[in-house]
Amino acid sequence: MLRGIVRNRLVAGTVVIATAAVPVVAFAAPAAAQSSVHYVALGDSYASGVGAGDYYSANGNCDQSANAYPALWAAANDPASYVSEACSGATTGGVISSQLSALSSSTTLVSVTAGGNDVGFSSVMVTCVLLPTSFCASAVNTAEAEAEADLPGDLDTMLADIAADAPNAKVVVVGYPEFYDLADSSGCIGLSTTDRTDLNQGAAVLDSLLQAAAQQHGDAFADVRPAFAGHQICDSASYLNSVDWTDLGDSYHPNTAGQVDGYEPTFAAAAG
Repeated sequence: MLRGIVRNRLVAGTVVIATAAVPVVAFAAPAAAQSSVHYVALGDSYASGVGAGDYYSANGNCDQSANAYPALWAAANDPASYVSEACSGATTGGVISSQLSALSSSTTLVSVTAGGNDVGFSSVMVTCVLLPTSFCASAVNTAEAEAEADLPGDLDTMLADIAADAPNAKVVVVGYPEFYDLADSSGCIGLSTTDRTDLNQGAAVLDSLLQAAAQQHGDAFADVRPAFAGHQICDSASYLNSVDWTDLGDSYHPNTAGQVDGYEPTFAAAAG
């Protein structure tokens, strides 16, 4: 009996020791999986981050900001590779001629914000800031007519070229915000409510053309307007730079909060 008890205890002890040793191997932490995302950002000043500060010179004089939505997304998601070719002043033609060389068959994600400069939207803004309402209305109407006549073809060419150069990539076309909260316009100094309404309408036309082009090519469209609602110029917590007389280039561009809380989460949701 005693020998049996001792033998049983020895066996039990051996089982306990063996069992205790198992977790060392079975529960060892696996190595972190490497991201398979190869991301390229394309576009104009809204993609390069004009107005958001913290600029660097990785791409010449393109006014690229560490606070731009592509850089923010890359910092948060640690892709296998990330390149931003976005450049202030770029048109759809400029994207095609100067930015697509960064794409390849290994590219898996592309973002692009472009089209505003094709219709001279920055000069429209300056006109509305510096000149009377009648000039602003005329400039917006001219830009809208040019956009509706020419921009669909320009966007079609750009998106087709992106697809050809990055055939395995998900493409996200990222839009523009409406600039003014018209509900607060009466208590907001600066442009007239008519000017602000016209500028918002111009942005809406631009976004509608971008969305239609994205749908035509089977690309995703990231609409930033809902994220900017309640955070427009005239709102207390604005995501946009209002008119800056010392640097008109920053005017009407997203500030740091606009990129962090407006653009980046909208792009992230569309990128998946």
